[in-house]
Amino acid sequence: MPTDKNIDLTISDGHASAPPKAAKKILDVAYDLFYRRGIRAIGVDEIVKRAGVTKPSLYRSFPSKDELAASYLRQYDLEYWERFDEAVAAHPGDPRAQIKAFLTRIGKRTQVADYRGCGMTNAAVEYPDHSHPARVVSEANKQELRRRLRAMAVAMGAQDPDTLGDGLLLLIEGAYISGQLFGLGGPAQAVARNADLLIEASLKK
Repeated sequence: MPTDKNIDLTISDGHASAPPKAAKKILDVAYDLFYRRGIRAIGVDEIVKRAGVTKPSLYRSFPSKDELAASYLRQYDLEYWERFDEAVAAHPGDPRAQIKAFLTRIGKRTQVADYRGCGMTNAAVEYPDHSHPARVVSEANKQELRRRLRAMAVAMGAQDPDTLGDGLLLLIEGAYISGQLFGLGGPAQAVARNADLLIEASLKK
């Protein structure tokens, strides 16, 4: 049976290096506001006020609010894959344990009072236009997640790896949304257990 050591589970493209200090301050403020309250709900005026900078200063670093939103999501993307890679590294050669570890962490995060789901999923809902900079970043993240999950399903020896990978993706997306709807004690807390049941059923001959 193949293992995940033989399959590329890393991000397929690189990211820009960290922005300068002024831009980072703006980005940090935008990151917090965009995630907690949504991108469309936050104006540039509020961002510059909270960051303690001028509007021209913001536009020197980010040509538009759309590009600032995309930069926020690129940072979110980096952190997302860091968490994913931590789960993979903790269980070398065992993709089933890797996905269980990753989803256990998601399940726990959904039980936090101010949980707002996945920033990528939220951005995709806010921006239906596939050409919008924020939408482009969010779609790339989801496509990469789908690729990784399908690769892990192959490594697990699933009878139909594409179906298993997509099933795991659906569980993850469901956890992101239901975590916001139900909060503490909601179904998202059991996402890892449900994923393991799905995996077990997919491996049976």
